Amino acid sequence: QVQLEESGGGLVQPGGSLRLSCTASGNIFSINTMAWYRQAPGKERGLVALITSGDGTDYVDSAKGRFTISRDNAAKNTVFLQMNSLKPEDTAVYYCYADNIHTMAGRTLPEVWGQGTLVTVSS
Repeated sequence: QVQLEESGGGLVQPGGSLRLSCTASGNIFSINTMAWYRQAPGKERGLVALITSGDGTDYVDSAKGRFTISRDNAAKNTVFLQMNSLKPEDTAVYYCYADNIHTMAGRTLPEVWGQGTLVTVSS
């Protein structure tokens, strides 16, 4: 069974920084795309940033220039989101996402979601 575990959320003041981490565990051979989504209270879940197995990246406009997504160079089963210059509107539950997960047993999982980590930006 493949699981995603996030960490790094918390309370930060406006203008501050946080670094989120997400590690995929299980009998994994490879993962295609990993991403971060977020869901603010009363709003739909939306993409924040993604990174492909080839290290291609894409960001939502509101994250460009402030957030950086990266993956560990070895197994590429861990994804990070460095968030700088945080604003109150960044407050949300942040979810880790992975797709096209190939297992050692030869299975392909279309997608897996983490449980989410809360980021609160407030003074």
